[in-house]
Amino acid sequence: MDNASILLCAASALGIAWQMLHIFQLEGYVLKPTFKWIFANPSRLLLRPAFIVSVIASVIILFSGIGILNAALGAGAAVFAWLTTMPLVSGENVKKKIAYTKRLQRLIGVLIAVWLVITLLAFLTKFMLVLLCVISPLLTLIAGWIMDPVEKGINRRFFEDAKRKLAARDIIKIGITGSYGKTSTKFILTQLLKEKYNVLTTPSSFNTPMGLTRVIREQLKDEHEVFVAEMGARHVGDIKELCELVNPKYGLITKVGKQHLETFFTLENIINTKYELIDALPKDGMAFFADDKDIVKGMYDRTGIAKRLSGFDESCDVWASDINVSALGSTFTICKGNDSIKVSTKLLGRHNISNIMLCVSCALELGLTLEDVKNGLLKLEPVEHRLQLIPGANGLTVIDDAFNSNPEGAKAALDVIKNFNGRRVIITPGMVELGGEENALNEQFGMQMASSVDTAILIGAKRTEPIYNGLIKGGFNKDNIIVAETLNEATALIGKYAGRGDVVLFENDLPDNY
Repeated sequence: MDNASILLCAASALGIAWQMLHIFQLEGYVLKPTFKWIFANPSRLLLRPAFIVSVIASVIILFSGIGILNAALGAGAAVFAWLTTMPLVSGENVKKKIAYTKRLQRLIGVLIAVWLVITLLAFLTKFMLVLLCVISPLLTLIAGWIMDPVEKGINRRFFEDAKRKLAARDIIKIGITGSYGKTSTKFILTQLLKEKYNVLTTPSSFNTPMGLTRVIREQLKDEHEVFVAEMGARHVGDIKELCELVNPKYGLITKVGKQHLETFFTLENIINTKYELIDALPKDGMAFFADDKDIVKGMYDRTGIAKRLSGFDESCDVWASDINVSALGSTFTICKGNDSIKVSTKLLGRHNISNIMLCVSCALELGLTLEDVKNGLLKLEPVEHRLQLIPGANGLTVIDDAFNSNPEGAKAALDVIKNFNGRRVIITPGMVELGGEENALNEQFGMQMASSVDTAILIGAKRTEPIYNGLIKGGFNKDNIIVAETLNEATALIGKYAGRGDVVLFENDLPDNY
């Protein structure tokens, strides 16, 4: 009975550690943010019955000796802890299920090895069982720490292999970065260049060293003439590392602003990191900038190599005029010098015209004609989860802007929903990863929302409190503010507040670790 109690209690500790595998994967296998998550979200783990009871059970076992009654109590408590761990292990009610990749399989092997060592010691001294249960949320991090140098070595080998493979090809290489609009710009440029070239681009939001490495190693073929790489960053130096891999000749800067402030800390760090792309371009390369009359224009001004500016007036090399933005898309005229052409697109919002013009600027330099550009834009489809227009049930219109909301993107989405008739409903959990400015920026979001929608459904009372305050400050009727605890709960409320002819905007969808 005593040994069975120890084994069951240890099994509970393994179950708790197993849940952390999912969180660790969502946090990109990075130790520090995962460690912070554990203590920032106590209700998700530390206050769960599985953890509390497993610790209590281990203490009971420590002092139980060989008494049958005490051993039975320890066993009963351990069984309860083990059973309450099962929902955590099974991955029920998650948006993105755990992916058992080769990396995760290696991590699991080390995790089990660590667990086995401590469990075996627990049979020798019961104090080790208490220690095992107390540190169970950290077991995955211990395994991750052990595997960190191994994984870095594996990743570097793959990285160097991809670098050699790409360098061996005589191919046009293009890098795209910015705080907002990278993925949309990547797909726009790819669609335009397909009018003349065979293009390989990174799928979805693949924008990390390992993401790009995988695409190059697995998908680059002899027939490809252009490689378009989206380049994301959370830390100073990230873009520089990506440029080491890609070695781009052409670089595009979309919009730059406050994003990932938890890791960048300052706007200056963000600007300098995005400019790492321009610094990496060769002397015969070319840089393309979307004129914002602010940060990006300043980056353009400091650039010494060949450069092009796109925007909305004749001060730019390529510009858009006669703009008409509607709920179905946009029409506008592309101008370059004395040449112009009227075009249309299904993409929503004026900000997408800015992204398009940036891509047009690059495409023209790579030999496309204005007619090629027009044909490419006609084939352009909205990017999934980025202001994607979806016909809903019973005549309802849905705007899916669920991916990675930020201050600039959120404002753009509100500008889009203003173009729709009927009742306008927004569903949002707000914005994250904005450091010390997160509350202020979410409150600003709420104030902007007040003049754009009729009903606001907020997800998570504590997280969306700044948005609620911003709505009230903006003069919004508090009776039209509804707070739900989950996305599923919020979605179930749609039928109550919107119907035929109305529109619902899904603005941001936080991953499971939030």
